[in-house]
Amino acid sequence: MLTEKELAFIENWEKVRKLYSSFGSKMKRGLPMAVLFSTPILFSVALVYYLSPEWYTKISQNAAGSMGAIIIAVLLCMVFFSYFRMHFNWEMNEQLYQELKKKKSLQDRN
Repeated sequence: MLTEKELAFIENWEKVRKLYSSFGSKMKRGLPMAVLFSTPILFSVALVYYLSPEWYTKISQNAAGSMGAIIIAVLLCMVFFSYFRMHFNWEMNEQLYQELKKKKSLQDRN
């Protein structure tokens, strides 16, 4: 017997599954969490770079070029994180949807 929550999930997922499956949708929905994830990294690197430049140059001999590389690396991580987080969520919802549909079809046959 399917609960009301499970039936509501099936109904909702049937409406949004194609929309949520696109690359753009996954990026757009995952970007806020990815920005939240990467902002502290950029903030801490910028803080060290600007507030203590002599310490930064002692640690890294090429201080001028490394800031750009760090920003690019964090932006790439942000894109990766936003897409794959939403893709994982989509796959989990799709799996649950398939299981509930199978359970519903078995219930309807009996």
